Amino acid sequence: MTPAAAPALQAPPAPDSWELARRILDPGTFRSWDTPPAHRPATGPYADTLARARDRSGVDEAVVTGEGRAGGHRVALALGEFAFLAGSVGADAAERLVRAVERATAERLPLLASPVSGGTRMQEGTGAFVQMVRVAAAVRAHKAAGLPYLVHLRHPTTGGVLASWGSLGHLTSAEPGALVGFLGPRVHRELHGEDFPPGVQQAENLHRRGLVDAVLPTDRLRGALLDVLDVLLPPRRTAPAPADPPADPPADPPADPPADPPADPAPVTAPPTAWQAVQRSRDPRRPGLSALLGQAATVVPLSGTAAGERDDALRLALARFGDARCVVVGHDRDRAATAGPVGPGGLRTARRGMRLAAELRLPLLTVIDTHGADLSVHAEEGGLAAEIAHCLADLTALPVPTVALLLGEGAGGAALALLPADRILAAQHGWLAPLPPEGASAILYRTADHSPQLAADQGVGAADLLRGGIVDRILPEQPDAAAEGPAFLRRTAAALEAELLAQSAAAPATRLAARLNRYRPIQP
Repeated sequence: MTPAAAPALQAPPAPDSWELARRILDPGTFRSWDTPPAHRPATGPYADTLARARDRSGVDEAVVTGEGRAGGHRVALALGEFAFLAGSVGADAAERLVRAVERATAERLPLLASPVSGGTRMQEGTGAFVQMVRVAAAVRAHKAAGLPYLVHLRHPTTGGVLASWGSLGHLTSAEPGALVGFLGPRVHRELHGEDFPPGVQQAENLHRRGLVDAVLPTDRLRGALLDVLDVLLPPRRTAPAPADPPADPPADPPADPPADPPADPAPVTAPPTAWQAVQRSRDPRRPGLSALLGQAATVVPLSGTAAGERDDALRLALARFGDARCVVVGHDRDRAATAGPVGPGGLRTARRGMRLAAELRLPLLTVIDTHGADLSVHAEEGGLAAEIAHCLADLTALPVPTVALLLGEGAGGAALALLPADRILAAQHGWLAPLPPEGASAILYRTADHSPQLAADQGVGAADLLRGGIVDRILPEQPDAAAEGPAFLRRTAAALEAELLAQSAAAPATRLAARLNRYRPIQP
């Protein structure tokens, strides 16, 4: 046992494919899609190997596919079977997998893939190796159809399987302690004469690195899947039994237009000055994104860029506020206190959220609450300015409905990067500025003494932003979100639900045009 493999090999044994299906799905709903393999050799050592694998495992290939129901929703499954030749994928397994993905796409089903594999089947050589191209293409087509592709990595998942259908999920989880890596530890040792450092290919390390969204034991997988489906899929509605139609049915009434968002309560205090808003937004008791997500019916946290970066100052999640389902991207003031200001990796995480919203055809909610971006050497070399630019470009063209919430501080490019939206809301003590007022005062006067006047002159407060058309609505604080706590959060969550539903009902062309036009009349 190598040092790198030791932690992973101590993980509980992965359930076989049938047991995994039983644990995930509603009882008695699994139905196999598999047909007998078509490319089996009739004789020879490989034929004997396949026969022994079938007898030992009880299945005829390393992939088991089918469908069932989870929480009443139809779901397609593609599950690896390690007991069959270490889960290795050859031509028949790849063919079965591709057909399952294509069927899930044709029937518009979410697909849960759970590989467990040593990689490509060595007995079949290059012919099996290149099948990963077909598999990846099928998964891409499924995602392009706006259908969820969810991945749960089991112990172990390596090689070509990880480098194709194991790494293309909209969301990816892994078993605790699972060995997950492109090059297996034994092969690495043979090729390089040394072991990987301990834990590099372990699920928990990949989660810390933003490659895996969650580390989930099998007994939590069903609950996590139900939460994901609750956000990604429209609610199931039980149709009433059909009644006999009347002899002369009345004409259908015209459809009601989307309801306007409910009116906000009248403020109980005079509007704050811009400088008062800046000061109140910095109150350490002020609720942030984490507290706001506590008002959601369902929250599915995601981790990092899915490409090896994670910045805890930027939060990414799927969420449902009432009937409004969305992808949430936002600054987390509580995490930033320990993680530091948002950097380029955080903005790349935000762009992952934008892509997820577009691919899953969900509205996007951005939440702005930051005292500024990371201004370190690391941030400069990591492309901070470029990531701000890419966020702006992506948001202005994103095809799905977008709502932005200026929840508190809105300093600099890190705030602007999440601002463009179809509809922009601001908390009463939210503010937006190129720099914190102290920074602007230092530039102009070489002292921070002029900060209050500059906050007013630059029009950073919510009331000024509303007059300038930069925001569409102010959410009152009665008198202050830090003092109100849950009441402010409940009102804000209700406002977000109404705004997300209203934008989802709007015509896409109208939304996109308005998103850009709001900035044209702004005068200095």
